[in-house]
Amino acid sequence: MLSEARIPYGTWGSSYFPAWQTSALAEVNIGQFAGEAMGRILGLRGVRKSELEYLVIGSTVPYHWKFWTAPLLAGLIDQRIPGYHVEQACATGLQAILQANNEVNNGTFDVVGVLTFDRTSDSPVGVFPERRSYQRTVPIADVWDNFGFDPVTGQAMLNTGGNAARKYRLDRREVDDLTFYRYQQYFEAKESGFLDRVLVPLDILNVSGKKLGTIDSDKGVRMLTREGLAAQRELDTCVTSGTQTHAADGMATLLVAHKDRVADLSPRPEIDIKIVAKTEVRVNPAMMPEAPAMAVKKLLQRTGLTMADMKVVKDHNPFAVNDAIFAKVFDYDWREMNKTGCSLVWGHPQGPTLTRIVIEALEEAVDLGGGYVLVFGCAAGDVGIAAILQVEG
Repeated sequence: MLSEARIPYGTWGSSYFPAWQTSALAEVNIGQFAGEAMGRILGLRGVRKSELEYLVIGSTVPYHWKFWTAPLLAGLIDQRIPGYHVEQACATGLQAILQANNEVNNGTFDVVGVLTFDRTSDSPVGVFPERRSYQRTVPIADVWDNFGFDPVTGQAMLNTGGNAARKYRLDRREVDDLTFYRYQQYFEAKESGFLDRVLVPLDILNVSGKKLGTIDSDKGVRMLTREGLAAQRELDTCVTSGTQTHAADGMATLLVAHKDRVADLSPRPEIDIKIVAKTEVRVNPAMMPEAPAMAVKKLLQRTGLTMADMKVVKDHNPFAVNDAIFAKVFDYDWREMNKTGCSLVWGHPQGPTLTRIVIEALEEAVDLGGGYVLVFGCAAGDVGIAAILQVEG
């Protein structure tokens, strides 16, 4: 069946991603902030909120009133519409877009809003019955305990970086060089004004509407030097505090619509954006950083496309090791990807990370006159996800 779903150009936006507990976002309900921010972004993009028929939201960290999921968020946008919640660790941001695409292709709705967000500054503690333990109940901090322990492998996420680096015999100097280059790419994109087209300064309000502050930068991004990176202690093979991302807070949103509705929504309806294909893989235990490369390999085999066909290549890379492995698997120059920045640099709020990556990738493809866009990343549980989009016009 031919795809009827499109991503209308320009009907998107993202907050900046301040690092963990560096802004007033650490003090507010992230669901409330995200819903209000989506309404603000739609207004700035010239989209009438009444066009929305359905909502797919994605987050990974529990927040107050999460039980109500999409109906709550829709109410904050002042639209009484249904929807549901998606969660797949770091893949959440892309998975939510794919699910919205399915809703349109299935003919269920014509205009679906995607809203992804997370606040890693909040680590709510839940208490769970635990029959396998000598303890009657076990308290677990949702974010940090999960980063540090995979219940299947017993290893921390950080260790998956070291495991993969050893398997592929990565060179520490190359990983440091790659990291330094990624920071240069980000600051060049910022200086050029590119990021101003996709990132929206947003006020932070408390429950009574009082302004607590404004998010207007990826606070936490620091200037690195090549010498400083080399001096850092290895936490595991090729993994240092500089060659991995940092926890952050933020939101990102976009629309998916039937192709016949694009002209009603987009400032440039002649630009045609569609999802071509997606796939997921799960690799061997505690080898998460190689999973994205394996997902891309499977996706290219399925579609018959090659890396040479890709105009834009962009990924979620919590470790610089991810990109070094990808380059090795495909004999690909890592300088040719992530040209406008990436999550290694600007941080990882989890839910909205891959949504922001998709938005930046599409904006870059439009600047280049269109073409195939490859977006991919990893997720907890040694999962890799990848999707190809096509921009024409």
